Amino acid sequence: MQMFGQITEQFQTIFKNIRGLGKITDKNINDSVRQVRRALIDADVNFKVVKSFVADVEEKAQGTKVLKSIKPGQQFIKIIRDELVSLLGSKDTGLNLNYDPAVVLLTGLQGAGKTTTAGKLALKLKEEGRSVLLVAADVYRPAAIKQLIKLGRQVDVPVFTGDTNDDPLKICRDAIEKARSLKNNVVILDTAGRLHIDSNMMEEIQSIAHNTQPSEILFVADGMTGQDAVRSALSFHEAVPLSGVVLTKMDGDTRGGAAFSIKNVIGVPIKFIGTSESITGLEKFSPDRIADRILGFGDVVSLVEKAEKIFDEKNAQEIKNKISNNSFDLNDFKIQLQQLKNMGPIGELMGMMPGMNSKTLKQLNMDDRQINWTEAIINSMTENERKDPNSMNGSRRLRVSKGSGRPVQEVNALLKQFDQMKKMMKKMKNFKNTNIPFMGNM
Repeated sequence: MQMFGQITEQFQTIFKNIRGLGKITDKNINDSVRQVRRALIDADVNFKVVKSFVADVEEKAQGTKVLKSIKPGQQFIKIIRDELVSLLGSKDTGLNLNYDPAVVLLTGLQGAGKTTTAGKLALKLKEEGRSVLLVAADVYRPAAIKQLIKLGRQVDVPVFTGDTNDDPLKICRDAIEKARSLKNNVVILDTAGRLHIDSNMMEEIQSIAHNTQPSEILFVADGMTGQDAVRSALSFHEAVPLSGVVLTKMDGDTRGGAAFSIKNVIGVPIKFIGTSESITGLEKFSPDRIADRILGFGDVVSLVEKAEKIFDEKNAQEIKNKISNNSFDLNDFKIQLQQLKNMGPIGELMGMMPGMNSKTLKQLNMDDRQINWTEAIINSMTENERKDPNSMNGSRRLRVSKGSGRPVQEVNALLKQFDQMKKMMKKMKNFKNTNIPFMGNM
C-alpha cells in the first residue's frame, strides 16, 4: 500500500487536466478548485482546513489570469503545490535538543505505536552522533517494558527501567539523573498509552511533564485514524503543551487526512512520520518533500538519502568496475537486492519516484516477497551458474525451480530480465551519475 496513494491519484488526474490549459479562466479555476476540494474531503481532511485551503488557491489562481504566462497550467499547479507546502507546515521543524540532557517525552493513545517510535527515534538520534537513554515509564503494560528492552538491544541503546514498584514519575526523574552520570545527552521517555477521557492518567502525564521539564513533548498518533487522531491530539494539547506530532503507520494509510489537518487544527508541527514496521522506518517530516510525494512529483532526495546509508562507496566502485568489464553476475545482483531490501518496503521506495501512484504500482506488481523469491532462485544455483547464467539449460532450470520452490516460469523470467539488464548496463557503463549502484545502473 502506498502512502497517500488515493489522494495522489486524484491530484494527478486534476493536474492532467490543468496542464493542458491554454489560459486561466473563472470556469477552469472553479472546476479545478472543486476537484481539489473533493479530493481533500475524500482524504478525510478537516472541513475547515479544506475550506481555507481552496479559498487560498482560488484567490491566487485569480491573479494568474492577468499574467501572460507561457504555461498557465503549470503556474496553476505551482500555486496548488505552494499552498500545500504551507498547509503542511512550510518548513522542516527539527527537535529542540539544546539541553544536557535534552528530555523528549512521548505521549499518546494506547496502540498508537509510542514504544516502537521510541526505539526508531533512538536509532535516528544515535546515527546523528548523540548518546541516547531510553526510559521504560509504562508500568501498566509489562509487555511495553519488554518491548522497549528488545528495541534497545536492537539499536544498541541502553534502557532504564527503574526498580520494581516504582511509579512512572520516579522512574523518569531517576532516569534523568542516570543520564547525567552516563553522559547521555538525550533521554527519551516512553510513557503509558492513555485515553484522553482518563483524568487520572492525564494528571500523571501532566505531573511527569511538569517535573521533568522536557524540551520536546511529542504526541504519537496513529495516522490511519484520520480525524480521530487530530481530535485526540487536541485533547492532549489542552492538558500538556505539545511541541510536535509523530504520525505512525502512514504506510498503511492511502488518504493522509491527519497529515493535512493536524498542523492547522492543533497549531504544532508534524516532526516525524512512521513509514514502515522496520526499525529504520521513521522519517523526518519535510513539508516540501511530502507535498511533492502527495502530488505525484516523487521524492528523489529522500530516496537518495536512504540509498546513501546502505550503499558504501567501496562497494559502489566495485560494482561499477564489474559493469565496465562486463563481469557483473548473479552474485553481485543478489548483493544489490539485499541492500535494496535494507532500504525499506519496495512500494515505499517506488512511491518516491516521480509519477508513481498506487495505480502505477499495481500495474508494476511490486511486492517485497518478490525479492525473497528471487534470492531463493539465485541461492538454488551453483556458483558456476551464478557466474555464467547462460549455462542454464532446461534441466538446470527445472532443478533450480524445485530447489527454490518457485515455478520454472519465474526462473526463466529472472534469467531473461538479468540478460536484458546486462545489455542495458553495457550501454550505460559510461554513465557517470552517482555512487549508488542501483540508482545509477539498475
